[in-house]
Amino acid sequence: MERRRLLLGAVCAAIAQGARAERDQLWSALQAGGIAVLLRHAQTEPGTGDPPGFRLGDCATQRNLSEEGRRQSARIGEALAARGVRVQQVLSSEWCRCLDTARLAFPRVGVERFAALNSFFDDRSTEPAQTRAALARILAIEPPANVVFVTHHVNIAALTGTAVGAGEAVLVRPLRGKLQVVGRLAL
Repeated sequence: MERRRLLLGAVCAAIAQGARAERDQLWSALQAGGIAVLLRHAQTEPGTGDPPGFRLGDCATQRNLSEEGRRQSARIGEALAARGVRVQQVLSSEWCRCLDTARLAFPRVGVERFAALNSFFDDRSTEPAQTRAALARILAIEPPANVVFVTHHVNIAALTGTAVGAGEAVLVRPLRGKLQVVGRLAL
């Protein structure tokens, strides 16, 4: 029994060390630049999608950030700044929860609305064109620039095949006309 416990402890330690090394590599890649940070908006009020009849220009009609989501947004920007990560540009979906995440996380960087990052959760017919436009913008990134794309889980999944939670990011870089997934980072 004791031997089993020691073996399990060694395996857990090795996994933790590997996870730490992977996080360190992700932070190093961000510090070097040339990364697109595909960031899902921070935590929202409970629910899925938006209420019927919502309008992009009217935040009162949308599902918005919770108080925890507002704090989470600020922590995202603080985490990047604390590690010396330079963010040259922030592009955002036109949904209020994305714009608020972007503005709270990156108050010193002007946030640009980018319709290609808008959610296509309710209308999948727009996905191919939006994904092509977002991909083209990502492929234009050149080191040492880091560009943050604040968007929705469906958009990130369409670009990378990766599902992320609120406030999580997939880091990608252009590589020979395609996206190279660098890793996933919980900020």
